[in-house]
Amino acid sequence: MFEVNKILFSTDLSKSSEEYFKYAAYLAQKTGAEIHILHVVEKLSSDAKMALESYVMDATQRAEMLKSRKRQALEKLEMKQDKFWANVQPEELVVRDSIKSIKVIESFPTEAILKTSREMQVDLIVMGTHEKGFVETFLGSVARNVLARSRIPVLVVPLKHK
Repeated sequence: MFEVNKILFSTDLSKSSEEYFKYAAYLAQKTGAEIHILHVVEKLSSDAKMALESYVMDATQRAEMLKSRKRQALEKLEMKQDKFWANVQPEELVVRDSIKSIKVIESFPTEAILKTSREMQVDLIVMGTHEKGFVETFLGSVARNVLARSRIPVLVVPLKHK
């Protein structure tokens, strides 16, 4: 029998991410599972790094700029969490206690999601599709790659069209 004790919710912080989180919260409520939230700030490409090094000569200033990307993402994630929990029924607020960790890391998204899922020994990954172009609308490259390479179940929540 399949048990869900730990859920990794991977978010891209898009407008739809609150909708995607409903699935992780619902599953945690029904199973008693812990929720671990992960946002991956995508590493800069080599071209972007070169441009940053060319225009921002001070290494300390460059490091601070990179740290601020993670800090801003964490602030946005916390804001989205507050907004989400402000709109649930009072009896559902107990599910918020299921959130055991919130992490923002800088890495390549697919690798970071898979590595985190292994390290935390989660039972299920919940994520949404990305809000990108026509081809990516169906699944999203990160979701598609995680789904293809994961050794545990992955729930990919589709983008709702209005």
